[in-house]
Amino acid sequence: MTRLQRLIRIAWVFCRYRLDTFLPLAELPAPLKVFFLLAPWHLFPKPKLDRGDRLRLALEELGPVFVKFGQILSTRRDLLPDDMAESLKNLQDRVPPFPSDVARSIIESSLGAPVAELFQDFTPDPIASASVAQVHGATLPNGKKVVVKVLRPGIERVIRQDLALMYLMAGLLEKYWSEGRRLHPVEVVEDYDSTIHDELDLQREAANASQLRRNFDNSSLIYIPFIDWDYTRKSVLVMERIHGIPIADVAALKAAGVNMKVLAEKGVEIFFTQVFRDSFFHADMHPGNIFVDVSNPADPKYIAIDFGIVGTLAPDDQSYLARNLLAFFRRDYRQVAELHVQSGWVPPDTRVNEFEAAIRTVCEPIFEKPLKDISFGHFLLRLFQTARRFNMEVQPQLVLLQKTLLNVEGLGRQLYPELDLWSTAQPYLESWMRRRIGPSGLIKSLQTHLPSWLEQSPEMPQLVHDALLQLRQSGPTEQQNQATLELLQEQQRRAERRWRRGLTAVVLIAVAVLGTQPEAQAWVADVPIWSWVLLAGAGGLVLRGSR
Repeated sequence: MTRLQRLIRIAWVFCRYRLDTFLPLAELPAPLKVFFLLAPWHLFPKPKLDRGDRLRLALEELGPVFVKFGQILSTRRDLLPDDMAESLKNLQDRVPPFPSDVARSIIESSLGAPVAELFQDFTPDPIASASVAQVHGATLPNGKKVVVKVLRPGIERVIRQDLALMYLMAGLLEKYWSEGRRLHPVEVVEDYDSTIHDELDLQREAANASQLRRNFDNSSLIYIPFIDWDYTRKSVLVMERIHGIPIADVAALKAAGVNMKVLAEKGVEIFFTQVFRDSFFHADMHPGNIFVDVSNPADPKYIAIDFGIVGTLAPDDQSYLARNLLAFFRRDYRQVAELHVQSGWVPPDTRVNEFEAAIRTVCEPIFEKPLKDISFGHFLLRLFQTARRFNMEVQPQLVLLQKTLLNVEGLGRQLYPELDLWSTAQPYLESWMRRRIGPSGLIKSLQTHLPSWLEQSPEMPQLVHDALLQLRQSGPTEQQNQATLELLQEQQRRAERRWRRGLTAVVLIAVAVLGTQPEAQAWVADVPIWSWVLLAGAGGLVLRGSR
């Protein structure tokens, strides 16, 4: 009955705001088309509102789960037209709070003691109320001021019900909408499913905060509040209470004498540091989660809260992204096109010349403007829209990154309209690439991979032999298998010789190059002598086997 009531409620809101006008009716099969044409929502007058406002109001009326989904959807410019995405950006993460006695009950059941014993004082009225949790002020027994984040009661059940309906709608869109297969609406809902379930575990959020705090320990860029693990559980999080000016209150920041140019540039540096140095970034950097420490207005510092959503990038994605951005800075559109093919972001049969021409058509008019007038985030959106013509599929690992970049640039331009994100980012990316492919990067790569290479090398012949044996046992005829087996065995022998000689050459070149670097000399001095003996013995075996 609960699910039926919820479905009726959703249908009512769907009809009231005439969301049927968003559906691709022309592409539906005949039975569904007839159903939608005769459906009861035609009895409702069409509201005199823009389609984006109608969608936003419908999501607000459906409650916290749909509000959160709308916020995430607002970042997917590859899925929505700009007017709808802009309207969804106005969704406020403010929902009615639940009663304070319920919050006290959750805290006491989670921490196993009365609130009066856990805290010197506890503010019954919440400081903030969001989609999945609300926050109260409190003081620990040692006098430390903290905030207590409490998960909404029953939110998991509501999420399960609403997600089931979202999956149903996404499945229909993917099946019947011509753009469905490319845009993967089911994967979008899966991404939201993963994101919102991560936010339901406050211990996960606390762990994210601790990691970010370590990454920026004693940093002049950003401060991450301290987590009190003794008072943190899945449904309750206790964190140091911070004091600062909200990032959106530009008037207050200027009144405090904050250097807005420095503040905006620090925001860009924080983003690129998290993405490329740490591969661990705060992915929910909307204005409500960012404050500014103005104790030193000439050198202000950011303060971040709400760490339920974080993003990571694999090393390959980091490298491809950095190389793409640098190629854009240099207007090397051929390399941009080739990198998209190499990374698998567009199909391997894409005509590189045509793709290069399309990218140039998008980029050249933009680059004719002064750099300060170019929006980096919207430039990427234009690029993704162009790539759609070449069947570029949505890259889930880049969705959070794109969303965060749009937030960072929007904040930066709000603080300092003259912000030139391009010239701020380029030196950082070039420096990161030099460190990655230069001597220091080679040292780090050798430290990381050489032991596993040496450990795995004796196993390679056996693995190849097992694969060949399996092929011989499952092939169509013995004669064909024998010919194939002999060919593969010869290729195996050649590959092993090339691999051994290549590894030897790489090690020798690395030693020659690294021997001239001070950091390499220091590293060599720290390695025990027995490690060098083993390495020399392994090298001898490699050389002997390559003959």
